[in-house]
Order: sequence, then C-alpha cells, then structure tokens
Amino acid sequence: MWTGIFPAVTTKFTEDGGLDHAEMKRCFDLQMTGGCHGLIAAGSLGEGPMLTLDERLEVLRLCREAAAGKPALLTVAAASTREMCEIAEAGAKSGADGLMVVPSMVYHTDHRETVSTLKAVAEAADLPIMIYSNRVAYRVDVTVDMMAELADDPRFVAIKESSDDIRRTIEIINAFGDRFAVFTGVDNLAFEALTVGAVGWVMGVGIAFPEETVAIYDLIRQKRYDEALAIYRWFRPLLDLDVSTYLVQQIKLVEAMAIGSNDRVRPPRRPLAGDHRARVEALIAEALANRPALPDR
Repeated sequence: MWTGIFPAVTTKFTEDGGLDHAEMKRCFDLQMTGGCHGLIAAGSLGEGPMLTLDERLEVLRLCREAAAGKPALLTVAAASTREMCEIAEAGAKSGADGLMVVPSMVYHTDHRETVSTLKAVAEAADLPIMIYSNRVAYRVDVTVDMMAELADDPRFVAIKESSDDIRRTIEIINAFGDRFAVFTGVDNLAFEALTVGAVGWVMGVGIAFPEETVAIYDLIRQKRYDEALAIYRWFRPLLDLDVSTYLVQQIKLVEAMAIGSNDRVRPPRRPLAGDHRARVEALIAEALANRPALPDR
C-alpha cells in the first residue's frame, strides 16, 4: 500500500462554487488509468482547509470510487487538535484507507505538542497514517527525533518528506531503515529523493501528466536512471510550479491546458491573471510542444 505515485488531487468546483462531481470523477479516473498507485483527497493542493467536513468526505468518496481498491487517503489538517481528531474519525467512518496528517498550520507546535497531536489523531481514527512534514511552506517540521517517539506505534507507517532538503530523506532512512515508507512531497526534488531511497511520491503537477510521473518512478525502480532523468529534465520547469505560494492556481492551470479541465479555485484564491498567467501559460505550452515519448517498461 505505501509505495508508488500518490496524486494529491485538486478539488474541482462548478461556476457557482459548489463541488463539480463529474469533473472530479473524470480527473481522478485519469490518474488511475495513468498508472497511479493511490489518491489523496483534500490536501493543500486540494484546497482542503477551504472545504467543509462534508465536502472533504465527498471528495474522499470520489477518490475511493476512482481508486477501485487502491489506497484512498484523506488529509487531516486543521487549526486545533480537536478538529483534526473529528476529521480523522469522520474519515475512518467514511472508509478512508489511511490519513495524511499535518499538525496545525495556524499555531506552530513545538516538539512535545507535535508528537501529542499526531498521537491523538492516531487514537481518534485508528488508521494507517502518513505524517506530513513541511517546514518551508507551513513551518511544520516533524524531525527525526519526533519520528523516533512515534516509531513504536504501528499506525504511523509513512512520511511525506517536504523539508526541501534531500539530506532529510537520507537521515530518516539511516535512522529507521524501512520502518517508515518515505515519500517525497516536493515535486522538483522527486528524482533526487527516489534515487536515494524514497519509495513514493506525493505529486502535484503530475496530476496533469500521470503517465510521465509514473514512468519516472518505474524507471528509477528498474535502475534505468538515464531514461528517468531525461523525462525529469523535460518535466522540471513544470515541477517548479509546485513550489510556490500559488501552487494551487498554477497546477490547476496546468490541468486546464494539459487535460482540458478548468482552473476554478475557492476564494480567497483567484485564478492567475496578467503577466503571471501569461508566464505560466507559456511554460506549459512549451512543455506540451516538447512532450517526450515514453520508453517501454
């Protein structure tokens, strides 16, 4: 369950701001037919904090249907531990196969608070958990020392490592071996992470290019590094769009141009405009014009 390409899917909205069930079904199905190994609902890219609990659970339901027996995870992220536990418990009751959990992005917890929050969520849901550590975007850093305090609980199974420092991936593996499945959560460090021991990729931009993303993963697993790197070098300018305050708007624009979706977002976000939009559109157009042929695997 805890290896491979797991898209952090976007949440699709209708023109009046409601959930667009049909478009989410279409886009989620594209991920699975493209070879992805699981789906993650209501993450940062999925605008989870902008959704009601019922909406998060509805996106999870659509992910479960598209995943067709492969893992469908619900993201747990909220200001308070109490609300996080409520989301986790509701996800468990709604059939989530596991959770991706990020401690509070509003109040930045210290070591003791971070560990106790993660333990509380585990108790509330009793599901396998991927710990999401992202000290750059959210000032949430689940350190190796914290992981050591959680290692005795078998419900903590994976780490989404987004420290933006490739050394952290190696440090986790050196400290714990294969105790935790390490996923990279930074699109433009994916090749580097997968070649030093990460076993999965929680990807963003790849939701518009699932075949290319899965090809990179498969080729690295087969130690066909030169072939994987050739695709990754083509992909890299697009992957940089994931590392930005505007990652949601940028990646939804990639989806609009690459798979015919739309870039509607929930306010206070607004779709890209002006020079910023023009720059991203030009980047996407260039990538589409030079899309590489994929090798047999």
